[in-house]
Amino acid sequence: MTGKSCFFIGHRETPGKVYPGLVGVVERHIEELGVTDFIVGHYGAFDRLAAKAVLEAKARHPEITLFLLLPYHPTERPIIARKGFDGTYYPTGMENVPRRFAIIRANQYMIDSSDYLIAYVRNTIGSAAKILSYAEKQARNRSLGITNLAVPPYAGDS
Repeated sequence: MTGKSCFFIGHRETPGKVYPGLVGVVERHIEELGVTDFIVGHYGAFDRLAAKAVLEAKARHPEITLFLLLPYHPTERPIIARKGFDGTYYPTGMENVPRRFAIIRANQYMIDSSDYLIAYVRNTIGSAAKILSYAEKQARNRSLGITNLAVPPYAGDS
């Protein structure tokens, strides 16, 4: 990954009607903000919608990349990225993280190393809310653009 990067975080249960807004926000990040590298997890509906939106954008912008975030070491839990992905990404230093904290720490690592975050977080409790809160704290200290599709002007389904 060499250009501006964008990570996604959202609820495991995300309604499909979020997708059109997600497509528009991904397109804006590419065309207006210069994002070239997207990283997405694979544990819930928002992750699947985000991957689908970026894969659709890749048809129009073949220069962008899409990587699948791996919170667990690839030899411990092998995962092959779906067709259209440019590969997998296992964050540096995760080898010593206890398994029960692996997803949270991988998400925090991506927040710390990304330029942008696209989120869908409606609740103030849960893992997605904790990661969004972490991102908001990080944004106070450095340049991190955050778009939450669950709040206006994007919140057409709240």
